[in-house]
Amino acid sequence: MLETVQELADGVAARLRSVRLDVDLTQAGLAARSGVTLASLRRFETTGQIALESLIRLAQALGRDADIATLFAPPPAANLDELVTSSKPRRRGRRS
Repeated sequence: MLETVQELADGVAARLRSVRLDVDLTQAGLAARSGVTLASLRRFETTGQIALESLIRLAQALGRDADIATLFAPPPAANLDELVTSSKPRRRGRRS
């Protein structure tokens, strides 16, 4: 079942907090290391709300920037036909 925007945001915040604790960083330590204000980090861990640039800075400080870089990566091809189709250039256009 699909999650709500808030559920997704809360999940990302909880996972970031877990990674922060796994590497034994306090909120203040991660804030200092990332350049994100302590207030922004606290708000994120509490509410799931954060600016994208701040989220990227936090991910970089935790060595998890690859997680951000692959956020909208195409899924792997399931078969040869999908691989051939995915390698063809896509047309750009507007969609409603």
